[in-house]
Amino acid sequence: MVKFIESELVLLKKEIDEMWTLVYNQLDRAGDAVLTLDRELAQQVLVRERRVNAFELKIDSDVEDIIALYNPVAIDLRFVLAMLKINTNLERLGDFAEGIARFALNCHEPALDTELVKQLRLEEMIAQVLSMLELAKQALQEESQELATAVFAKDNMLDEINADATAILADYISRHPESALSCLNLVSVFRKLERSGDHITNIAEEIVFFIDAKVLKHSGRTDEHYLMIRNKQNFRIISVFHGK
Repeated sequence: MVKFIESELVLLKKEIDEMWTLVYNQLDRAGDAVLTLDRELAQQVLVRERRVNAFELKIDSDVEDIIALYNPVAIDLRFVLAMLKINTNLERLGDFAEGIARFALNCHEPALDTELVKQLRLEEMIAQVLSMLELAKQALQEESQELATAVFAKDNMLDEINADATAILADYISRHPESALSCLNLVSVFRKLERSGDHITNIAEEIVFFIDAKVLKHSGRTDEHYLMIRNKQNFRIISVFHGK
């Protein structure tokens, strides 16, 4: 039984890794599509979103099978539940990539004002999101709590850039009213990038939970009361999978 569950967990980790790569490429392409207003590239992101959704369903099904057939405990159970929640967050990142790409499809400007893009730090924000996602992936591969917690500090930059964007765009609209619609739509891009950072932070929290059974959500530290609630939630998840 132990040998069988080990092989299943290896396969599950491989699937998550493939899902991760797919979502990373989606965000990378979406970011490039926004910066260059490349509609063909944006369309590729929309088409490949179906693969992200299909991957999520496949991984969810495999997690259900592992819990139902092998009834994992201790670190194996933490790993399976972490993969389930990481899978959900990766799918949401895929949704954000699609939404970001739609900006390029709907934008009627021939090109974005390069000075405005520089002032908004848009390229820097996109690079930071990708860096966070890559760091979180490395943390899972190496099972490193230090790398996982390093993701949290990177999220602060996204919050800062997003907070500054609205005022910068409002000022630009006052001077270039003909670009008002594009600027308003650009606000949504910044919001999606900021939310992407939140979901990557969620992923990092799940990695810490898997490695060290520490719950960092909300409090930024282990909280015994919250851990008790988390265990009850996990029990309910297992009960659903077993049809109880």
